[in-house]
Amino acid sequence: MSETAGLDRIDRAVINAFQGGFPVVAEPFGPAAEALRERGIDITADELLARVQELDEEGVLTRFGALINAQEIGGAATLVAMHAPEERFDEVAEQVNSHREVAHNYRREHPHLNMWFVVSVADPEAVERVLADIEDETGQETYNLPKQQEFRVEAKFLLDGPIPDGDVDLSGLGPDVEAVDRDSLTPDERDLVVEIQGGLPISATPYADVAAELGVDTEWVIETIKRFNDEGKVRRVGVIPNHYALGYTENGMTVWNVPDELVGEVGPEVAGLGFVTHCYERPRHEGVWPYNFFAMTHGRSEEESEKRIQQVKATMDEYWDVGDDDWDTLFSSEILKKTGIRLDERAEANTDAE
Repeated sequence: MSETAGLDRIDRAVINAFQGGFPVVAEPFGPAAEALRERGIDITADELLARVQELDEEGVLTRFGALINAQEIGGAATLVAMHAPEERFDEVAEQVNSHREVAHNYRREHPHLNMWFVVSVADPEAVERVLADIEDETGQETYNLPKQQEFRVEAKFLLDGPIPDGDVDLSGLGPDVEAVDRDSLTPDERDLVVEIQGGLPISATPYADVAAELGVDTEWVIETIKRFNDEGKVRRVGVIPNHYALGYTENGMTVWNVPDELVGEVGPEVAGLGFVTHCYERPRHEGVWPYNFFAMTHGRSEEESEKRIQQVKATMDEYWDVGDDDWDTLFSSEILKKTGIRLDERAEANTDAE
């Protein structure tokens, strides 16, 4: 389904409104529908529930529920780049993808570093072992690019139509909770993370359904998810769209050689651009990779994507004289692997003994 075909005004309102900030209360579709009515969208709780179910079934959503922040759950993930010779590209891709620790792998348009993948592990020390194994098998050097600073991770894909700013936030509803000064998980918290990582049930009482599955109290599920949201273990709760289905087919990873002393100023400014979905500082690799700043943009056409990239450059230009050699854009041209990040193993490794 394209961005323009098959989505009516109410569909667009739902997608725009609830890519975050969905209420964590016993019957969340009631207050969610009320918030839409306050913004001129005439819909009941039952109708909203049916809309979300339909959008999910049609593939417009990848899921509905809590977006887990894996970094806060345990383990580690890192971005890795490498060169795969064209005559061996498929062979190298198969070798890389055979590692269960490789969660995502993309071919990107770059004259040398044309393969980019994510390694996710329960034990942070395992990253070096995985990369060493990949180098031994492929005969190609890997370039580890771990996140050094995170300025933004908020992949929202808004559509033309009602609530264009996607600013409905009902995350404050529900019980008052207090953050817990503990990095590890309890066994019950681990089970909850594993249960909801693939999405919540799309029902009138999703949190009660999760509680029934786990054999725990509904109120505990509600309080824990709300606390996780406040603590950052959950990035947001809401509808998580399939951006390809919404027409966001252009995926540009812009990379920049930002002067080190300016990264702390530039980062928040670029992250403040609404169309930037991911924004990080990562290390350079001398002689191979001169860039230390990544900003991911998405567009619905080449023209829109190029316009957004130029807006990032204009922001950079406010801080220093950006030369032609100071930046590049790597478009993804092929998805080589896209699986989950094995959050269950990362959560398990970070769980206190009972």
